Amino acid sequence: MQLTKIEKISGQIELLSGLHIGSGNTEIHIGGTDNPVIKNPINQEPYIPGSSIKGKMRSLLEWHLGVVDVTQGQPLSFKHLNDKRLNESKDKAENLIRLFGGAPDNNNDDELVKKIGPSRLSFWDCSLDKNWVTEMNNKSIMLTETKMENMIDRIRGVAEHPRNTERVPATARFDFNLTIRVHDGEDLLDTVLQGLKLLELTGLGGSGSRGYGKIKFTGLRLGEESLQEKLEAINL
Repeated sequence: MQLTKIEKISGQIELLSGLHIGSGNTEIHIGGTDNPVIKNPINQEPYIPGSSIKGKMRSLLEWHLGVVDVTQGQPLSFKHLNDKRLNESKDKAENLIRLFGGAPDNNNDDELVKKIGPSRLSFWDCSLDKNWVTEMNNKSIMLTETKMENMIDRIRGVAEHPRNTERVPATARFDFNLTIRVHDGEDLLDTVLQGLKLLELTGLGGSGSRGYGKIKFTGLRLGEESLQEKLEAINL
Protein backbone atom coordinates (compact mmCIF):
# COMPACT_ATOMS: atom_id res chain seq x y z
CA MET A 1 0.00 0.00 0.00
CA GLN A 2 1.36 3.38 -1.05
CA LEU A 3 0.26 6.92 -0.13
CA THR A 4 -0.54 8.35 -3.56
CA LYS A 5 -1.46 11.90 -2.54
CA ILE A 6 -3.17 14.00 0.10
CA GLU A 7 -6.22 15.96 -1.07
CA LYS A 8 -7.81 18.89 0.72
CA ILE A 9 -11.53 19.67 0.81
CA SER A 10 -12.31 23.24 1.85
CA GLY A 11 -15.21 25.65 1.95
CA GLN A 12 -17.43 27.24 4.56
CA ILE A 13 -20.17 26.15 6.93
CA GLU A 14 -23.01 28.67 7.10
CA LEU A 15 -25.46 28.49 9.99
CA LEU A 16 -29.13 28.46 9.03
CA SER A 17 -30.13 28.40 12.71
CA GLY A 18 -28.37 28.97 16.02
CA LEU A 19 -25.65 26.43 16.86
CA HIS A 20 -24.82 25.13 20.32
CA ILE A 21 -21.74 22.99 20.85
CA GLY A 22 -21.13 22.95 24.59
CA SER A 23 -17.88 23.74 26.32
CA GLY A 24 -18.36 21.29 29.17
CA ASN A 25 -18.04 24.18 31.64
CA THR A 26 -19.15 22.98 35.06
CA GLU A 27 -18.74 26.34 36.79
CA ILE A 28 -21.76 28.50 37.58
CA HIS A 29 -21.24 32.26 37.24
CA ILE A 30 -23.63 34.86 38.63
CA GLY A 31 -25.52 36.34 35.67
CA GLY A 32 -23.87 33.81 33.39
CA THR A 33 -25.21 31.29 30.91
CA ASP A 34 -26.33 27.82 31.92
CA ASN A 35 -24.96 26.21 28.74
CA PRO A 36 -22.04 28.16 27.19
CA VAL A 37 -20.62 27.30 23.77
CA ILE A 38 -17.05 26.16 23.29
CA LYS A 39 -14.65 29.04 22.58
CA ASN A 40 -11.04 29.51 21.59
CA PRO A 41 -9.25 30.32 24.87
CA ILE A 42 -7.02 32.89 23.15
CA ASN A 43 -9.54 35.12 21.38
CA GLN A 44 -12.77 33.85 23.01
CA GLU A 45 -14.38 33.30 19.61
CA PRO A 46 -16.66 30.24 19.24
CA TYR A 47 -15.53 27.46 16.91
CA ILE A 48 -16.69 24.04 15.72
CA PRO A 49 -14.36 21.24 16.87
CA GLY A 50 -13.26 18.89 14.12
CA SER A 51 -14.09 16.01 16.46
CA SER A 52 -17.75 17.10 16.54
CA ILE A 53 -17.98 17.02 12.74
CA LYS A 54 -16.15 13.70 12.49
CA GLY A 55 -18.25 11.99 15.15
CA LYS A 56 -21.59 13.16 13.77
CA MET A 57 -20.65 12.40 10.15
CA ARG A 58 -19.41 8.90 11.02
CA SER A 59 -22.53 8.13 13.04
CA LEU A 60 -24.84 9.31 10.25
CA LEU A 61 -23.02 7.24 7.61
CA GLU A 62 -23.23 4.14 9.82
CA TRP A 63 -26.97 4.67 10.29
CA HIS A 64 -27.41 5.21 6.55
CA LEU A 65 -25.51 2.00 5.78
CA GLY A 66 -27.59 0.11 8.32
CA VAL A 67 -24.79 -1.27 10.49
CA VAL A 68 -25.79 0.16 13.87
CA ASP A 69 -27.70 -3.00 14.84
CA VAL A 70 -24.57 -5.02 14.06
CA THR A 71 -22.29 -2.77 16.14
CA GLN A 72 -24.89 -2.38 18.93
CA GLY A 73 -24.34 1.35 18.97
CA GLN A 74 -20.54 1.23 19.00
CA PRO A 75 -18.41 2.70 16.18
CA LEU A 76 -17.99 0.32 13.25
CA SER A 77 -14.67 -1.51 13.57
CA PHE A 78 -12.68 -4.44 12.21
CA LYS A 79 -14.31 -6.96 14.54
CA HIS A 80 -17.72 -6.27 12.98
CA LEU A 81 -16.71 -7.03 9.38
CA ASN A 82 -17.06 -10.80 9.76
CA ASP A 83 -20.69 -10.51 10.84
CA LYS A 84 -22.86 -12.29 8.25
CA ARG A 85 -25.38 -9.45 8.36
CA LEU A 86 -22.80 -7.26 6.60
CA ASN A 87 -22.28 -9.63 3.67
CA GLU A 88 -24.16 -7.44 1.17
CA SER A 89 -22.62 -4.18 2.40
CA LYS A 90 -19.16 -5.36 3.46
CA ASP A 91 -17.33 -3.30 0.81
CA LYS A 92 -19.08 -0.12 1.96
CA ALA A 93 -18.42 -1.00 5.60
CA GLU A 94 -14.73 -1.44 4.80
CA ASN A 95 -14.70 1.98 3.13
CA LEU A 96 -16.13 3.59 6.27
CA ILE A 97 -13.29 2.11 8.30
CA ARG A 98 -10.82 3.28 5.66
CA LEU A 99 -12.15 6.82 6.03
CA PHE A 100 -12.62 7.04 9.80
CA GLY A 101 -10.38 4.34 11.20
CA GLY A 102 -11.07 1.27 13.27
CA ALA A 103 -9.79 -0.45 16.38
CA PRO A 104 -8.00 -3.68 15.48
CA ASP A 105 -7.33 -6.19 18.25
CA ASN A 106 -5.53 -9.50 18.59
CA ASN A 107 -8.48 -11.39 17.12
CA ASN A 108 -8.52 -9.48 13.84
CA ASP A 109 -7.36 -10.89 10.52
CA ASP A 110 -3.93 -9.35 9.90
CA GLU A 111 -4.45 -9.47 6.14
CA LEU A 112 -7.71 -7.52 6.48
CA VAL A 113 -6.03 -4.89 8.65
CA LYS A 114 -3.27 -4.51 6.06
CA LYS A 115 -5.84 -4.38 3.25
CA ILE A 116 -7.78 -1.50 4.84
CA GLY A 117 -4.78 0.36 6.21
CA PRO A 118 -4.74 3.63 8.19
CA SER A 119 -7.63 6.11 8.47
CA ARG A 120 -7.87 8.51 5.54
CA LEU A 121 -9.74 11.53 6.89
CA SER A 122 -8.32 14.31 9.05
CA PHE A 123 -10.81 16.93 10.29
CA TRP A 124 -9.76 20.46 11.23
CA ASP A 125 -11.33 22.69 13.86
CA CYS A 126 -13.51 25.29 12.13
CA SER A 127 -12.81 28.90 13.10
CA LEU A 128 -15.20 31.76 12.47
CA ASP A 129 -14.79 33.48 9.12
CA LYS A 130 -12.80 36.65 9.80
CA ASN A 131 -14.94 38.71 7.43
CA TRP A 132 -18.09 37.73 9.35
CA VAL A 133 -16.40 38.60 12.66
CA THR A 134 -15.39 42.02 11.29
CA GLU A 135 -18.94 42.60 10.01
CA MET A 136 -20.41 41.82 13.44
CA ASN A 137 -17.84 43.99 15.23
CA ASN A 138 -18.57 46.92 12.91
CA LYS A 139 -22.26 46.60 13.80
CA SER A 140 -21.48 46.18 17.51
CA ILE A 141 -23.20 42.79 17.46
CA MET A 142 -21.98 40.03 19.77
CA LEU A 143 -20.70 36.78 18.28
CA THR A 144 -23.12 34.68 20.34
CA GLU A 145 -26.73 34.93 21.49
CA THR A 146 -28.53 33.70 24.60
CA LYS A 147 -31.71 31.76 23.97
CA MET A 148 -34.19 31.42 26.84
CA GLU A 149 -36.09 28.14 27.11
CA ASN A 150 -38.48 26.50 29.55
CA MET A 151 -40.83 23.55 29.96
CA ILE A 152 -44.61 24.06 29.86
CA ASP A 153 -46.82 22.27 32.38
CA ARG A 154 -49.48 20.68 30.15
CA ILE A 155 -52.22 20.93 32.78
CA ARG A 156 -51.60 24.35 34.33
CA GLY A 157 -50.23 25.95 31.17
CA VAL A 158 -47.38 27.67 33.00
CA ALA A 159 -43.66 27.75 32.30
CA GLU A 160 -41.33 25.77 34.52
CA HIS A 161 -37.59 25.18 34.85
CA PRO A 162 -36.36 28.22 32.88
CA ARG A 163 -32.86 27.93 31.45
CA ASN A 164 -30.71 29.81 29.00
CA THR A 165 -28.46 28.43 26.29
CA GLU A 166 -25.67 30.22 24.47
CA ARG A 167 -25.65 29.79 20.69
CA VAL A 168 -23.75 31.05 17.70
CA PRO A 169 -26.47 32.86 15.71
CA ALA A 170 -27.78 32.08 12.25
CA THR A 171 -25.79 33.64 9.36
CA ALA A 172 -22.47 32.91 11.09
CA ARG A 173 -19.85 31.40 8.80
CA PHE A 174 -17.04 29.02 9.71
CA ASP A 175 -14.02 28.02 7.62
CA PHE A 176 -14.22 24.28 6.87
CA ASN A 177 -11.26 22.05 5.96
CA LEU A 178 -10.49 18.36 5.91
CA THR A 179 -7.83 16.27 4.22
CA ILE A 180 -8.09 12.86 2.55
CA ARG A 181 -5.11 10.55 2.33
CA VAL A 182 -5.34 8.66 -0.95
CA HIS A 183 -3.71 5.22 -1.09
CA ASP A 184 -3.04 3.36 -4.35
CA GLY A 185 -5.24 5.75 -6.34
CA GLU A 186 -8.46 4.80 -4.49
CA ASP A 187 -11.52 7.07 -4.76
CA LEU A 188 -13.61 7.49 -1.58
CA LEU A 189 -14.89 10.98 -2.40
CA ASP A 190 -18.51 9.94 -3.01
CA THR A 191 -18.81 8.56 0.52
CA VAL A 192 -17.32 11.77 1.96
CA LEU A 193 -19.80 13.92 0.04
CA GLN A 194 -22.65 11.68 1.17
CA GLY A 195 -21.57 12.28 4.77
CA LEU A 196 -21.52 16.05 4.25
CA LYS A 197 -25.02 15.93 2.74
CA LEU A 198 -26.26 13.98 5.78
CA LEU A 199 -24.83 16.71 8.00
CA GLU A 200 -26.78 19.33 6.04
CA LEU A 201 -29.98 17.34 6.46
CA THR A 202 -29.61 16.73 10.19
CA GLY A 203 -27.42 19.50 11.62
CA LEU A 204 -24.60 19.84 14.13
CA GLY A 205 -24.43 20.28 17.88
CA GLY A 206 -27.10 19.81 20.49
CA SER A 207 -30.89 20.25 20.44
CA GLY A 208 -31.26 19.51 16.73
CA SER A 209 -34.84 18.35 17.30
CA ARG A 210 -35.63 21.87 18.54
CA GLY A 211 -34.26 23.55 15.44
CA TYR A 212 -30.66 24.16 16.51
CA GLY A 213 -27.62 23.63 14.32
CA LYS A 214 -29.04 23.59 10.81
CA ILE A 215 -26.18 24.19 8.37
CA LYS A 216 -25.22 24.33 4.73
CA PHE A 217 -21.85 23.99 3.04
CA THR A 218 -20.88 26.75 0.62
CA GLY A 219 -17.97 27.18 -1.77
CA LEU A 220 -17.01 23.53 -1.34
CA ARG A 221 -14.00 22.49 -3.42
CA LEU A 222 -11.40 19.77 -3.75
CA GLY A 223 -8.18 21.65 -4.30
CA GLU A 224 -9.15 24.02 -7.13
CA GLU A 225 -12.06 21.85 -8.34
CA SER A 226 -15.58 22.86 -7.28
CA LEU A 227 -17.58 20.20 -5.41
CA GLN A 228 -20.62 22.34 -4.71
CA GLU A 229 -22.73 21.04 -7.60
CA LYS A 230 -21.86 17.42 -6.76
CA LEU A 231 -22.93 17.96 -3.15
CA GLU A 232 -26.19 19.65 -4.11
CA ALA A 233 -27.02 16.89 -6.60
CA ILE A 234 -26.95 14.13 -3.94
CA ASN A 235 -30.37 12.69 -3.11
CA LEU A 236 -30.66 10.48 -0.03
